[in-house]
Amino acid sequence: MKKVSVLFCCMGNICRSPTAEAVFRARVEEAGLAQHILIDSVGTHDYHIGNPPDTRTQRAALQRGYDMSMLRGRQVEVADFTRFDYVLAMDCANLGILQRLCPVRERGRLGLFLEYASRHDEREVPDPYYGEADGFERVLDMVEDASDGLLRHIQKTLI
Repeated sequence: MKKVSVLFCCMGNICRSPTAEAVFRARVEEAGLAQHILIDSVGTHDYHIGNPPDTRTQRAALQRGYDMSMLRGRQVEVADFTRFDYVLAMDCANLGILQRLCPVRERGRLGLFLEYASRHDEREVPDPYYGEADGFERVLDMVEDASDGLLRHIQKTLI
């Protein structure tokens, strides 16, 4: 079975993309595919390099059984565009930044994470950073949906 790599990206790598990393990692482990799928997350900006995810993000995730306490923020680097098969942005603004940074020959790896969602019509995962606690719950709902769809998609390519 071949290996696949997935990189989730938001602005600061402390809310949405680490949530996606933690949720997708749990889904992959539940499917018994952890040895076949490499998962990571990054930010387009350098605001939180080395920092753990936002405490509100961690609290909401932990209530659903996702532990992200070991994750640390990092910024996307050019090597990521060849290292990862899927580079999935949480919103169009960050996708635009990734498109500018990405070598032209690797742009087929880029996309929006919610393209894999089946129960949400939105194209973008909203940034909960400046909002209330329910925003983090909404992000988790969207991320769980898109994670399920992405895993189904990848499972088809692994066989």
